[in-house]
Amino acid sequence: MAKLKLAELQDDTPVKVTVELPGAVHRDLVAYGEALAAQGGRAMEPARLIVPMLARFMSTDRAFTRAKRSSS
Repeated sequence: MAKLKLAELQDDTPVKVTVELPGAVHRDLVAYGEALAAQGGRAMEPARLIVPMLARFMSTDRAFTRAKRSSS
């Protein structure tokens, strides 16, 4: 089996997460939100970008996609 980008997680209970980001990551999230707005989208708060970015990351992780298919 191919090695995934992230370690295995067991619990899928929805939780609210509070996280501290390094300043550089926060600035990049702000810049990303501004870039989205400049492309004709709407400006987004940095925190609202995190979930879609994580979802995109997981959907493009080929090893994860294969593992998910094989476990179904």
